[in-house]
Amino acid sequence: MNMFCYQCEQTAKGTGCTVAGVCGKDAETAALQDMLVTVAKRLGAYSHRLRQLGVTDRQTDIFIVEAMFTTVTNVNFDPARLEQLLRKAAKIAGPLKKQYEQQCKQAGKEPESLCGDDCGLADTVEGMIEQGRSFGIDKRLEDPGPDVTGLQELITYSLKGSAAYIDHAQILGIEDEGVYAGFNEMLSYLDGNPTDVGELTAMALKAGELNLKVMELLDKANTDSYGHPEPTQVRVTPVAGKCILVSGHDLKDLDELLMQTAGKGINVYTHGEMLPCLAYPGLKKYEHLVGNYGGAWQDQRKEFDEFPGAILMTTNCIQKPKETYKGRIFTTGLVAWPGVKHVIDNRDFSPVIDAALAADGFAEDAPEKTITIGFAHNAVLGVADKVIEAVKAGNIRHFFLIGGCDGAKPGRNYYTELAQAVPDDCVILTLACGKYRFNKLEFGDIGGIPRLLDCGQCNDAYSAIQIAVALAGAFDCGVNDLPLSMVLSWYEQKAICILLTLLHLGIKDIRIGPTLPAFITPPVLQVLVDKFNIMPVSTPAEDLKAMLG
Repeated sequence: MNMFCYQCEQTAKGTGCTVAGVCGKDAETAALQDMLVTVAKRLGAYSHRLRQLGVTDRQTDIFIVEAMFTTVTNVNFDPARLEQLLRKAAKIAGPLKKQYEQQCKQAGKEPESLCGDDCGLADTVEGMIEQGRSFGIDKRLEDPGPDVTGLQELITYSLKGSAAYIDHAQILGIEDEGVYAGFNEMLSYLDGNPTDVGELTAMALKAGELNLKVMELLDKANTDSYGHPEPTQVRVTPVAGKCILVSGHDLKDLDELLMQTAGKGINVYTHGEMLPCLAYPGLKKYEHLVGNYGGAWQDQRKEFDEFPGAILMTTNCIQKPKETYKGRIFTTGLVAWPGVKHVIDNRDFSPVIDAALAADGFAEDAPEKTITIGFAHNAVLGVADKVIEAVKAGNIRHFFLIGGCDGAKPGRNYYTELAQAVPDDCVILTLACGKYRFNKLEFGDIGGIPRLLDCGQCNDAYSAIQIAVALAGAFDCGVNDLPLSMVLSWYEQKAICILLTLLHLGIKDIRIGPTLPAFITPPVLQVLVDKFNIMPVSTPAEDLKAMLG
């Protein structure tokens, strides 16, 4: 069975995966995900219309978000779990349709026919797979064509990325009716198969506007729950003892695990995008949260194999586990891999703890090495006067935002080389797992201000935005007039929604790499070039010369 997927940066030959995903996704899983996205659009269309009639349903809103998040690259590779989600969608669709029809009747309106009572789903998983194939991207590349389809997918991928952030915030108790409304409005728009290029482009920027609000919500959720990140020295070498490694993005999962492991003689380490958790006061207070182990997600098969304890994957970024550690890796939340044990009982991490106690653990301490993290917007703006003074005095010449997703495809050494080449009178802001390309290098400081400021996870692009806006306000200029250059790496859909947020804010001259998205066709790229001067990275030396002007 063939498939077609071009939603991530490492897509085969830069055009699209057609036999199996480079990420490990097989054709059956891809088809079920395509069907789940289609069903989410239909449910969104009903929810949007019901809102216009004054009716909302929170559980449906949450399910739609979870359905979209499930299809982000490296989240759910398990056909059985995807089938369960599709069947749940079918159960939601019937009552939702009836409610819509009743509300239309009460309002004296003629209801639109969007889908059947069960969203038209087949009875068998084989049937769902065939349905998913009929809704695949490759069908739309033929009609309405690659330009329109690419823009439709650009919005879809942005919504997938936003869904991850909405889910994280909701888990911590922060929600917003306007976000749910906007999310479903866009799904309803996509469900109508729009073809106007200008309208689609405008809607893509609207998706970026929505994501700005979503990132603000998540920032509030994280800081309300665990305090504002603060500059923190973090150990990046192991200490002796039993151990658990936590990867992904979910702060609540880490918090629950830390509470359950307290006093059990188990050390907990962060991995990948969980590194910023060590800067939150409400998390770093646990003495057995001892540091960070390893680097970005694409190295996990080697790093997990060498880690002598249990491993918990909390969100996306899972890769096919090796048999050598398959018995001690666990998933939770929406992440899934066939044959990997899944923790579903209200975050009862007993199986993870038992596996950690049964494993060898680290026999001895490694030589201590630390890095400094925790420069989110609250920390940086707290010393904004010193930063502004350093700029006015000519001690800080330029700011570079170098960050984003990391990945496995060649070409990402560009980011290491660029960071190393940044002059000593310049400051580097970084975030997301792209920072692992250079975050353990020594950059020194400028008058006590560290030259490398780690802002946090990918969603902490919100922090970088707040810092840039504050600096622009201090210098009475626009963000585009600041001595600030943005060089972003992308891998999956959260990078897409962040990019659209930056474009919504009117930020220009952004460099993206290591390759541009396959779904951005030349005519669409030209629109972005004309309006925002967006550009691919070239070489570190050429780009640095151009940015410093």
